[in-house]
Amino acid sequence: MRTLIVALGFLTRLPMPRVEADADDFARAIRLYPVAGLVIGAIVAGAGWLGTRVDPWTGALLALLAWVWATGALHLDGLADLSDGLGAAHGDRSRLLSVMSDPHIGSFGTVALVMQLLAKLVLLHLVPPQGWLGIMLIPAAARIGPLAWARWLPPLKPGGLGALVAGAARPYDPVIWLVVLLASSWFSPPLLAAPLAIGVLAWWFHRRLGGMSGDVHGAGIELTETAMLFAAAFYAAV
Repeated sequence: MRTLIVALGFLTRLPMPRVEADADDFARAIRLYPVAGLVIGAIVAGAGWLGTRVDPWTGALLALLAWVWATGALHLDGLADLSDGLGAAHGDRSRLLSVMSDPHIGSFGTVALVMQLLAKLVLLHLVPPQGWLGIMLIPAAARIGPLAWARWLPPLKPGGLGALVAGAARPYDPVIWLVVLLASSWFSPPLLAAPLAIGVLAWWFHRRLGGMSGDVHGAGIELTETAMLFAAAFYAAV
């Protein structure tokens, strides 16, 4: 229970009881990221379903606002930092890490944030009235990604979040959650986009960055969520 509280406390803005937790507890919390994602998904789907009582755009907007609020824009910050780093580094890894560690957001990060939020808003608008249950599962499925990336890719820098969680992700953790994901896809086929997105991103992170950090994990979660939203919109249209 303590590990779940730590996971929810880190990944959400929900009020959590105070618990005594150390760095090892924080690292082990990665194993329950998908559970925290399910809580986020329930908030998003509930807000979206309520908004669609007015019209689809209201539902999409309320769902997006709930998504940003529930996560505290944590992963959006990672996406912005990664975009700034890639935009400014020009292949220089030390400059990449330096820019990503800068708390300020540059033009590349701003554009990435705007495009990501617009993409989610438009794709959420395309969710059919009966599709909000599937939307609830998307944040949970996307948070399987860090379990896989932590196992497959080395940390970008020592002492960071990427290094902290790398040792806590056990080899069978992503396998267990992927089995759960495959079972869940029976009820929501667009979830099958998650393993594809996680694998493609792992290849891309390895090729462009050479490893993982907390910001890269956050960016990966955001991009995986968008890929599944696109799959859901495509599935609803065919």
